Amino acid sequence: METFVPKSSFSAIDQKEGLELPSFDLAATVLATDNFSLKNKLGQGGFGTIYKGVLKDGREVAVKRSRGGLDEFKNKVIHIAKLQHRNLVKLLGYETQIKLLDWPTRYNIINGIARGLLYLYQDSRQRIIHRYLKAGNVLLDNETNPKISDFGLARSFGEKETEANTNKVVGTYGYMAHEYAIDGLYSIKSDVFSYGVLVLEIITGKHNRGFCHPDHHLNLFGHAWRPFGEGKSMELVASTIRGTCIPSLTLRSIHVGLLCVRQSPEDRPNMANVVLMLGSRGTLPNPKQPGFFTERDFVECMSSSSNAHKLLTSNDFTIGMPEAR
Repeated sequence: METFVPKSSFSAIDQKEGLELPSFDLAATVLATDNFSLKNKLGQGGFGTIYKGVLKDGREVAVKRSRGGLDEFKNKVIHIAKLQHRNLVKLLGYETQIKLLDWPTRYNIINGIARGLLYLYQDSRQRIIHRYLKAGNVLLDNETNPKISDFGLARSFGEKETEANTNKVVGTYGYMAHEYAIDGLYSIKSDVFSYGVLVLEIITGKHNRGFCHPDHHLNLFGHAWRPFGEGKSMELVASTIRGTCIPSLTLRSIHVGLLCVRQSPEDRPNMANVVLMLGSRGTLPNPKQPGFFTERDFVECMSSSSNAHKLLTSNDFTIGMPEAR
């Protein structure tokens, strides 16, 4: 079975890399997979869903509907297209469809997620901790309003409860707060940490998990922290939205995101304050260095923790961390 990959638009990738790949239009993709029917679903991972398809000429193909950043997709197509082996998947082509989100839309998403979380903590009949907040669990409606989804790991808190502990840590690497990943402690503030990750991802257009930069080995937190301290936070903004962003709101959103990913839960703002800070012009407190400043921080903490035997699961894999001897 061969494969082609529908994803977001990018220009002249074939010419730049010396590739000769046909591009498929959306109609061909829809027809081949019976409109991405569940009966044709072969599997799903953190970076997309794979469907079985049949082209007009009768060839069976695997169609991967990718998620993730544009650079990640380019890298994926370039590398697979250059590989030719009987035991490796062959890339037939790609199809490009995307709706680029401008700064006003992204700012609306940042605010909408914050207000949705505030409702869970303050205005709903039960206080609910989501515990699984990540980009894949925030859906957009036809007007690009954010909808928080997937409450499979959610826990309700009593009126006087502030935190709880679990012996099984479940979540997605890159979004989990320090105290939850290491010690199994979760609270409203662990959701606030995940929200901060989302804010930085929305503004930069980069994923925290697997983030890499040619000039350093920091993760997205460290990458954002360095220019913030130098007064150069606008360098973090995704190139696709620089022309539409409002600098004052953008810088304020980056500042709030960094406040949310501070290592100690006591140092993070509650969601009511997040909503207030996003909508006001008042002075913001100075953030401290984020938790998990580099990916190595995460690995070292897990290997040295007394709770390192717990399972850390993501939407891609499960890791059993051995106890230190």
